[in-house]
Amino acid sequence: MKSLDPRVTRLPQVGEVKPKAPLDQFGTFEVFVQAKEGKPFQHEGCVHAPNLEMAYILAKETFTRRFTCVSVYVTDTRDVYVSPISEGTQSAYDLLVKNPGPAEKRTFEIYQLAKRGKQHIHAGNVEAGSPLDAMLLAKDLFGAGKVVYNVWAIDQKKIRFTSNEEKDLWITLPEKKFRDASDYKGGDKLKDFLERVKN
Repeated sequence: MKSLDPRVTRLPQVGEVKPKAPLDQFGTFEVFVQAKEGKPFQHEGCVHAPNLEMAYILAKETFTRRFTCVSVYVTDTRDVYVSPISEGTQSAYDLLVKNPGPAEKRTFEIYQLAKRGKQHIHAGNVEAGSPLDAMLLAKDLFGAGKVVYNVWAIDQKKIRFTSNEEKDLWITLPEKKFRDASDYKGGDKLKDFLERVKN
């Protein structure tokens, strides 16, 4: 490269640009949390981990320390089958196209996004031969007459559930009020102190 600018002439000559090697990155796992017994599971976010067990441990550390929780489960992001996203008043179930799937039935957990800006909520489970068939069955069971913006289907065999023995971890969570900032009355105490100082 010819230039009168000495900064440019000092630059090394660019040879052939080689592609970068793929980075050694962990995959993502989706995390679902049940806040109270009897409430549905809700999608909380994802964690990066080398495998399902480590994802479960990281999910417990990340998503269940602050608020009440009775159970958590994780699954590989690649095992979450996602419907097309709908716009406006059209339901995501209406965008599904019937496609004959395999005959072997499996159990799929169905999640629905009922409000924009919120998380996917567990609607129930269905027996189907494929994720698409599961979503079509879920339309009749869980989506009749309402607008659902997105649907997820997850094969139950691909989920790392919390066992009954592991649920002991969260027994003390409801008592730990110090985790919520709203339980600290610092602002009120400061106002009381300032009032006393004035008088």
